[in-house]
Amino acid sequence: MRILALFGPTAVGKTSVAIAVAERLRERGEDPVAVNCDSIQVYRGLETLSGAATPEERARLEHRLLAFVEPGEEFSAGRYAEAAHREIDSLLGQGRRPIVVGGTGLYLRAALADLDLRPPVPPEIREEVESELAERGPEALHSELDPDLAANVDPTDRKRIARLTELARAGIEAAAGADGMWTAELRHPTLLVGLTMDRERLAERIDRRVDAMIAAGAAEEARAALEAGPSRTARAALGFEQLVADIDAAPSAEAIESMKAAHRAYARRQLTWMRRMEGVELIDRTDRDDANVAAEIMERLGPK
Repeated sequence: MRILALFGPTAVGKTSVAIAVAERLRERGEDPVAVNCDSIQVYRGLETLSGAATPEERARLEHRLLAFVEPGEEFSAGRYAEAAHREIDSLLGQGRRPIVVGGTGLYLRAALADLDLRPPVPPEIREEVESELAERGPEALHSELDPDLAANVDPTDRKRIARLTELARAGIEAAAGADGMWTAELRHPTLLVGLTMDRERLAERIDRRVDAMIAAGAAEEARAALEAGPSRTARAALGFEQLVADIDAAPSAEAIESMKAAHRAYARRQLTWMRRMEGVELIDRTDRDDANVAAEIMERLGPK
């Protein structure tokens, strides 16, 4: 039995497509389970801000590794890999098909392959880097990275810039593949599907999604997490900083537009990662509903 992995940019509709595929798998006697591979959706209490599957969606398709980490807890790709491997191996052992769903390239790689992990850095180095990020901004630290590593990292990607800076200052060589890109050496046979969409249509979907997040209480989630003391990894949620900039006021139009711009920029990075994945089968879902896309995935997935 092959794993099905669904990757794609934010707001492209990965969860709804996964549910549509699951319905077809059940029609032929299977019992699929979704395994989340989004680095922010692992956090409890940030479900709206991270765009995690809703309770209604989870009722239609069971999701694992979703909203199970406290916001104050640091969570790494290494810890995620251990949890994902356990879930996937257990599901396969039970004869249940895992549908790995998400848009974090490194977490997708962690779920499906074996990572060459680096050791943690001393806390004083982490605190120093965090302080400099706050004072100087990610672009300044990006400019100081090794050029070969910096070439694969967006200058605004705080989380990856922080990690590479920490490793450099601790004298630890970054692992091969530390840019978070794909590897063809997978642990199990896998159909990797990359969902794409016309960029203007995707931008429109992103804007609508952010508006829906705000209406559903994303700002309240972010502020509750801030008061509880969020970890660095939880604060990396897109829109978090914009929504907590003024904790006593509703999000301004400027903050919401900044949040939309951050999501659009992230979608561009996700599409770049996807183009560099070896073996990915791209499906353009522009003007196609979930059922239509699911039917094509089923054809590519083949018999049980």
